[in-house]
Amino acid sequence: MEIIDSVKKTLKIEADSINDVYNRVGSEYVDAVEMIFACKGKIIVTGMGKSGQIGKKIAATMSSTGTPAVFLHPAEGVHGDLGVIRSEDIVIAISNSGETEEIVTLLPVIKRFGVKIISIVGRVNSTLAERSDVVIDASVKMEACPLNLAPTASTTVALAIGDAIAVALLEKRGFKAEDFAIFHPSGSLGKKLLTRVEDLYHKGEMVPVVKLGTNVADAIYEISSKGFGCAAIVDDNLIVQGIITDGDLRRGMQKYQDVFERRVEEIGSRNPKLITKKALAAKALKVMEENSITSLLIVDDGNKIEGILHLHDLLRAKII
Repeated sequence: MEIIDSVKKTLKIEADSINDVYNRVGSEYVDAVEMIFACKGKIIVTGMGKSGQIGKKIAATMSSTGTPAVFLHPAEGVHGDLGVIRSEDIVIAISNSGETEEIVTLLPVIKRFGVKIISIVGRVNSTLAERSDVVIDASVKMEACPLNLAPTASTTVALAIGDAIAVALLEKRGFKAEDFAIFHPSGSLGKKLLTRVEDLYHKGEMVPVVKLGTNVADAIYEISSKGFGCAAIVDDNLIVQGIITDGDLRRGMQKYQDVFERRVEEIGSRNPKLITKKALAAKALKVMEENSITSLLIVDDGNKIEGILHLHDLLRAKII
């Protein structure tokens, strides 16, 4: 129970601290977001110690949501890394005390570049706040640490403020899931939103195709040799007229004694599910799931056969 009480106490302190920030939100956030939105350069986030760790997360969040941002370690900045700063950039400086030596040392140099500063600061009457163009009050009544020393509530508040600014920018830019995927091409969302059928489908000689009028015996060879468990039924112009599957063959055997001599259009389906190669692979998956099928015929805008896509192709591409 002592551990549970301790955990609850910490969470309550940090939640109350964020709620205090919520109640303090004012025009400074508008100024910060508008300033960043109009920025022609990049956002440089800086902070020392735990504030630096929060700064790295804020920079990463901004970069992944359409606002180019980098993290600059203030100590390394004063030892040669200030070359990353350009006059068109904006600096976001994070400091609970507002008197962090490494950051205060940077301020005159930053100002010399003509760069504007947004501070996320725990003391609004500090040196950092006084030299900032926009000041965001990140003060907390107390840290969650019982000694009131370890940065806990203060870093949580700084992170929440950074997230709030990043999300406001995201919304102002009209940032969409497709845009997010561009910055996360290897993630599951990126794969779903960037991978198209044309990246995965089989074409040419690999596509199982039979003409109208083909007898079932010949169709079985085509189905078996291509390994997709089906074959597209096409006319002389390769326009899809239907599909014949392993399931159709089993049902045909139950229905007809002379199934092997019958034509494929008698056994197969006249309304197969089709998709174009420009469609998203995620859409192809949805069609397969909704219709309980494992293959999709790929056609052009005139329903001419172009290829075939199997569920295994989607699995290999990690669309599922």
